[in-house]
Amino acid sequence: MIKNKVSILFTAFFMLVFSIHHGYAQDRNVYIFLCFGQSNMEGTGKIEVQDTIADIRLLHLQAVDCPDLGRQKGHWYKAKSPLCHCNTGVSPAEQFGKALVQNLPDSITVALIHVAIGGCHIQLFDQDSTAAYVERAPGWMKSKLALYDNNPYKRLVEMAKIGQQKGVIKGILLHQGESNTGDQDWPNKVNKVYTNLLNDLDLVANETPLLAGEMLSAQQGGKCASMNEIINTLPQTIPNAHIVSSKYCEGAPDDIHFSSAGYRKLGSHYADVWLDYHYNRK
Repeated sequence: MIKNKVSILFTAFFMLVFSIHHGYAQDRNVYIFLCFGQSNMEGTGKIEVQDTIADIRLLHLQAVDCPDLGRQKGHWYKAKSPLCHCNTGVSPAEQFGKALVQNLPDSITVALIHVAIGGCHIQLFDQDSTAAYVERAPGWMKSKLALYDNNPYKRLVEMAKIGQQKGVIKGILLHQGESNTGDQDWPNKVNKVYTNLLNDLDLVANETPLLAGEMLSAQQGGKCASMNEIINTLPQTIPNAHIVSSKYCEGAPDDIHFSSAGYRKLGSHYADVWLDYHYNRK
């Protein structure tokens, strides 16, 4: 009898350790998406009424404390603008989430984790260069970096691990490249960050698509549109990378950012790409 009890306890302990190691989620019907990048992921669009309407099936894990919004870091809320930090605007992530909710079964909840720093190079998210990057960052960026304790990648991983207690990471959304325009090595730099995320979160590459959005298009007068040629080569470096078109996404007057309408359309494009991936791989 004692031997049987010991055997049962050992089996239960082994299963617990195994499940923790592999990051098994509480609910496989909660689809989690990591959203990171620079200002166009951060979101600069004017928040309008439609951006403040929450859906019970669309959640957001707060990555920074925002007392004025009544939000605390590490807590879940119904997703509505602003998603990034406290004073940002509309981003592609809101419409991405809304489009998924509209196109997935009612049993599925979509959850967003959103970390972005306006004006940053992709090197900020590379842990080998983060400290040096933060040290030489311009003054206007330092206040944003401080929100993430000067390490946005670490905060993204921290929040993602909290998310994995609730659901399953189903994809990573990236919108970054304006500050790396013309950088032919950008795909390799993105691959390093992507690989680190896979390793740090115990994710499998062929089950974790990376969706990379184009810069504001040349048709919209985008000043960084030439970067799109480099962005479109990313699947040659990351097999499970998918490019999100910025075609027909309206730009803001600065010719770098999108308008609120442009962000919503771009978010819909992200959703179309992920849904196509999701349903075609079954």
